[in-house]
Amino acid sequence: MTTITLGQNGPTVAPLCIGTWAWGDKLFWNYGKDYNSEQLKEAFIAALETGVTFFDTAEVYGLGMSEEFLGQFMQQRQQPVQIATKYGPAPWRFTSQSVADALTASLKRLRVEQVALYQVHWPFAFFMSQQTLMNALADEVQRGRIATIGVSNYSVEQMREAHDILAKRGVPLAVNQVRYSLLTRQIESNGIFAAARELGVTILAYSPLAQGLLTGKYTTDSAETPNGARKIDPRFSKQGLEKIAPVISLLRTISEKRDRTPAQVALNWLIAQGNTIPIAGAKTAQQVQQNAGALNWQLTDDDIAQLDEVSRPWLH
Repeated sequence: MTTITLGQNGPTVAPLCIGTWAWGDKLFWNYGKDYNSEQLKEAFIAALETGVTFFDTAEVYGLGMSEEFLGQFMQQRQQPVQIATKYGPAPWRFTSQSVADALTASLKRLRVEQVALYQVHWPFAFFMSQQTLMNALADEVQRGRIATIGVSNYSVEQMREAHDILAKRGVPLAVNQVRYSLLTRQIESNGIFAAARELGVTILAYSPLAQGLLTGKYTTDSAETPNGARKIDPRFSKQGLEKIAPVISLLRTISEKRDRTPAQVALNWLIAQGNTIPIAGAKTAQQVQQNAGALNWQLTDDDIAQLDEVSRPWLH
C-alpha cells in the first residue's frame, strides 16, 4: 500500500483514515440502538487487517467514548496504530494549562503516551489567542506527547497564522482537516487547498462521501430513506437528490467499468487530488472493508477529468 506523510516530516500513514465520530455517539448516530461496541471492535480489527491503521477521533465524540473504545481495542491488539484526536477550544479554556489538561485526559482515555496528530477542532478559540494555543501545542511536541500538530476548519488566513506561530518554534503545521468531497469542493476555490500545498500542510478530508450521498444509496426513486439528522438535510430532499443525480450517474458508470462501488470511486477521486487523506466513517467491519476498497488502484486521467467536470457546480 502506498503511504502519505502527515505534513512535511510527520508520521507516515495509509492514504485513508477511519473516522470514529459515531463510536459511542448517541445523539447523532444512535449508538446502542443500531450498533454496539462489539461491532466497533470488529470494525477496528477489519481496518488493521486491510492495512489501514490511521484513526481520527476527538474528545467530544461520544463524550469521550470514542477515545475510550480506541484505547481498549488498541490494548487488545498490540499493533502499531496512528491516532489523530482533537482539542476543543471552549470559553472556559483560556490558558495553556487547559490545553495540557485536555491532552492528558485524551491520552488517558486512549491509553497511550503519544498521539500521532493533535488537532484544534475549530478556529474560534474564545478567550485564548492563537499565539497561546499554538505555543501550548508546540510545548507538547517538545514534551513528546504529540508527534504533529493539526487544525480543523481553518481558513487560509487562520492556517497561515497558525503555521507562522509554530514555525517560530521550529514546529511545522502538519494538517488542516476540512470538509471536502465531490459535493463540497470549496477548498479548491477559496484558496485553502493551494495554501496547504504551499505550506506543506496535508488535507484531511472529512465527510468525503457527503453524509452518504455519494454512495448512490439515496436517489429520487430508491426505497432508502434518510434517518437521523439527514431527515432535515435539504440535500436529501427530492429536489436535492435531483440536483446531484448527474454526479451519482457518473460515479455508477465509472464504478461498473472499474468493478468498484460509487463510494470507492468517490474516495479514490479525493486521494487522486494529492496531499489529501479522506476520513471515511465506519461503524462495522463491512463498512471498513468497503472503504478500504478505495485503495491500491487508480482512476484514469479521463475518469478524474469527467468527475471534475460533473462536480463543477460544487466548487463554490
